[in-house]
Amino acid sequence: MAKISELLASLEMDELMEAVQKELDNGTDPVAILKEGEAGMVKVGEMFSAGDYFVSDLMMSGEMFKEVGEMLEPHLAGKTGDVLGKVVLGTVEGDIHDIGKDLIYIMLKSGGFDVIDVGVDAKPEAFVDALKESGAPVLALSCLLTTCYDSILNTVKAVEAAGLRDQVKIIIGGGPTDESVVRYTGADAVGDDAQSAVKLCKEML
Repeated sequence: MAKISELLASLEMDELMEAVQKELDNGTDPVAILKEGEAGMVKVGEMFSAGDYFVSDLMMSGEMFKEVGEMLEPHLAGKTGDVLGKVVLGTVEGDIHDIGKDLIYIMLKSGGFDVIDVGVDAKPEAFVDALKESGAPVLALSCLLTTCYDSILNTVKAVEAAGLRDQVKIIIGGGPTDESVVRYTGADAVGDDAQSAVKLCKEML
């Protein structure tokens, strides 16, 4: 299984997809495969920080991780049967990172949630519109840039202005987010990783 994280970290696309398919054929838990992919992404991040990888490598690894997720999604979906509830998900305005968001999406879907993904660099209005259309009681905001804390704040304010705040729980997540960002933005909670975000969503429903 460690081979999956190594293949992703070394950007071996074809070999990676073959390895994922082989693990699925062998009956390996798709959640465990996903975690190996996540470990590979961590390695890519470390190599980028060390100057061994460039932005183009980061983007390629992100695409590879997304394809792994798409391959696993049918095997993850339906594991829990009934839909637990709806969650609106997206990366806040000014931030185009989607790897963390996509991981949360896959984990929420596998956990039995109906997920409305508004994408990256999403304006506050996009989140509000999705909440109104879906009636989702949980809003999950992804943010990997400290410069985008105000985007979280503005999104929370937009939810309040729309009269939805008392009906919607707001969780945030991403590398730099912590309890201080929760207090600053007026969100309800912060998820340290994909699994804790899923746990929070379950607790909030």
